Amino acid sequence: MITGLAHTAVRVADVEEAVAWYRDVLGLTVLSPPYRMEGEAITRDMGELVPDPVVVKAAIIGVDATDRVLEVIEYPRVPPGSPAEPDVTRLGFTHVALLCDDVVATRAELEAKGVTFIVPGVADVAGVRTTWFTDPWQNAFILVEKVRRPEHPYYRQY
Repeated sequence: MITGLAHTAVRVADVEEAVAWYRDVLGLTVLSPPYRMEGEAITRDMGELVPDPVVVKAAIIGVDATDRVLEVIEYPRVPPGSPAEPDVTRLGFTHVALLCDDVVATRAELEAKGVTFIVPGVADVAGVRTTWFTDPWQNAFILVEKVRRPEHPYYRQY
């Protein structure tokens, strides 16, 4: 039935601004530039989820051209409101994990670019090294460095 993970989506107030931030600050690759969807097909897809008329602006970013990508979404006809503070204890989706080779160096580089970290430092836990930050829209991210068994997948570090 399920054959893989395709994407994780984050909602932002402005897709173009978000794509620039993810590209310029995090160094991610724009795999599909911002595009606008409206009309019958997107209404059939999301009509029960997004107020009519359904309009979606989206872009795909990632590290490479695999199916494991980040979809950045804006709903131009829906007021964005104020972003909620990150809360990894709430039920539902809480964060996106990004792999890096050196958490300490990556954190220092991102701090120099003005990224807001939501924990005071770096932790060593379950065979990985981690630290947490938010994007400008308060979406939570965790940087993960595989330490114990770098050649294995993330979930095989412990």
